[in-house]
Amino acid sequence: MATKRRGNFHRTYDKWAYVFISPWLIGFALFTLGPMIASLYLSFTKYNIIDFPQFIGLANYIKLFTADPKFWHSLQVTVVFAVFEVPLSLIFGFTLAFLLNLKIPGTAFWRTLFYMPSITSGVAMAMLWSMLFNPRFGLVNYLLSLVNVKGPGWFASPQWALPALILIGLWGVGGGMIIYLAGLQSIPTSLYEAAWVDGADGWQQLLHITLPLMTPVIFYNLVLGVIGTFQYFTEAFILTAGGPAEATLFYNLYLYRTGFQYLDMGYASALAWVLFLIVLILTALIFKSSALWVYYEGEVRS
Repeated sequence: MATKRRGNFHRTYDKWAYVFISPWLIGFALFTLGPMIASLYLSFTKYNIIDFPQFIGLANYIKLFTADPKFWHSLQVTVVFAVFEVPLSLIFGFTLAFLLNLKIPGTAFWRTLFYMPSITSGVAMAMLWSMLFNPRFGLVNYLLSLVNVKGPGWFASPQWALPALILIGLWGVGGGMIIYLAGLQSIPTSLYEAAWVDGADGWQQLLHITLPLMTPVIFYNLVLGVIGTFQYFTEAFILTAGGPAEATLFYNLYLYRTGFQYLDMGYASALAWVLFLIVLILTALIFKSSALWVYYEGEVRS
């Protein structure tokens, strides 16, 4: 009898569990899974929103890889941005966290100060940087003029527009910094004390204790960084709109133009699914490589 009651209790518990998570399940089905399935179908069609979709098979994908130079150009711009932005963000975020983990006066203030840009609206931040990088009256070029350096045109220059966006990306490393900081504070102090007794200096402790134990956090931020850079859109859309001379035509910006300016939703859906596959492959490669460099405390390796 007791076993039967326990069985009834677990069945009732499971039913209520599904009731409570049903809003999320419904929202996921309607606003995530449903649109994904629809976009997969639309990627095999010619669809301009006004007329009904016309099935054209693989024509969108064939055009994308063989007859669309803007696809390759936008992908190149995004890859170059990621190659610089991801490592720099990892290094700057870790360095800030390491410094803010030290016992210095006003630590809480400095942590808040460096974290705030990461939660600022992307549009507001873009408008701020548009004024700072203004080639005529911007603060950046004014500071450069104080050391007799003529500032470039930044967003008006095909050579400097992308580097400027990379610099702006470093402004938001506070989010990663907080995660690094949590990881640093979870490292047992007994390890540093034992290393100090054994004669290890600060650099040796950093290389042989801090960095190995921080590799799971670095791995996490690396995955998020790669995904985020391939979805880069807001700042480029506000500041350059893909210019000048399409020097900042990011993949997501080209996708947006195709779908919402040219109303070629079928082709835009194909672009979206190719982006999904690229990010999926890169993420899988990072996970595959983690066995070579990510160390988990208590793990025994042969």
